[in-house]
Amino acid sequence: MNALGLFAILTTLSTLFGIVNHRTLRLPMTIGVLAISLAVSLAIMALDPLFPSLDLHVVPRSLLGAIDLPRTLLDGALSLLLFAGAMQVDLHHMLSRVISVSALAVLGTIFAVGLLAVSAWCVFPLVGAPVPFVWCVVLGAILAPTDPVSVVGMLRRLGLPAPLQAIFAGESLFNDGVGVVIFGVTIGLATGEVASVSTADIATDFLLQAIGGGLLGALTGWVALRLVRGVDDAHIALLATLALASGTFALANALHMSGPIAVVVAGMSLGTRHGHAAIQDHARAELLAFWSMVDEVLNALLFLLIGFEILEITPRLSALLATLAIIPLSIAARGLSVLCATLPVYPRNRDRWRALAVLTWGGLRGGISVSLALGLPSGPLRDTLLPVCYGVVVFTILVQGLTMERLVGRLYRPVPAGTNAA
Repeated sequence: MNALGLFAILTTLSTLFGIVNHRTLRLPMTIGVLAISLAVSLAIMALDPLFPSLDLHVVPRSLLGAIDLPRTLLDGALSLLLFAGAMQVDLHHMLSRVISVSALAVLGTIFAVGLLAVSAWCVFPLVGAPVPFVWCVVLGAILAPTDPVSVVGMLRRLGLPAPLQAIFAGESLFNDGVGVVIFGVTIGLATGEVASVSTADIATDFLLQAIGGGLLGALTGWVALRLVRGVDDAHIALLATLALASGTFALANALHMSGPIAVVVAGMSLGTRHGHAAIQDHARAELLAFWSMVDEVLNALLFLLIGFEILEITPRLSALLATLAIIPLSIAARGLSVLCATLPVYPRNRDRWRALAVLTWGGLRGGISVSLALGLPSGPLRDTLLPVCYGVVVFTILVQGLTMERLVGRLYRPVPAGTNAA
């Protein structure tokens, strides 16, 4: 099946599931699509043993194999999703909270990886599935970063104060790059491809990928804005942003820098004073409408695939028990990492505790975590770690994502005028 055929199937299923959700469940569209695709997948898993001659797994598994979610997302669609998310960030509020965003994206992610690794290392032997510590660090790197696709989508329907929204979105857009760097280092150690790694190697790799990616994104954003400055044509501006998103991501990967961080910085360049001067208001309105549509479509397709990816999991009791144990531990690790990362920044802020609650419960994981987990090498360890990753992702999206509005309503509505939320 060619790429157009695959796209046609995915968009058709997303449309049908979206209509069913609209008429029955009435959940936010992407979460509704995920819930329905997950239900269909579970039905296939339940019915397949009853009708072995039909082999119901064949069609969906062949479809998933043809799509190859890890490569499709991490090497392709992610650039567009991150760019679309970066364009929606309130740059003024994010820059005013840049210390908080940096602390959460870097220190918070590192703390979360360590806390999750230690917790998982203690839990796995208790359920009869011991996992080496280095592989627990890999698990932590997969689950520690919050997912920008899920978080930015959630923020649209919440009434959070603008500064806290900016912190939330900024952290989620940058911390996945930090998590991918940690994942790349630890997976090499875990698989034996790298014999050893020093602190200097880790620091050098981080600086090249994270700092280098950020500088590259700033450079490509500046060049793109210089090129379109004075060109009063919305279509050219649209082509320029497409080239900026895909080109920055591809160039960063070719230079062994962080593609996610580079494309986020490039997308944010459109919100600078230079960006507003380069792109006319009418063209900017069309750009925002276009990228909002791209975001919605790719989100729906991604959540559809996440629901179907459960068919890649082999059901095992030990994996189920480990998942049930690690879900609350992942929430605790998220809360502790946010607390430790922001403690030196706002030690006396009276609103920090409600912000901590919102940042903790709103730490959704998504397609990036699933893609990294699916990319693990085949073997018993993958069969143990993949269900855990999938279970945490689905729980955060379905349970935490659907209850966030109620939590925010209790803590932030109404917001007193002039309140400093974070």
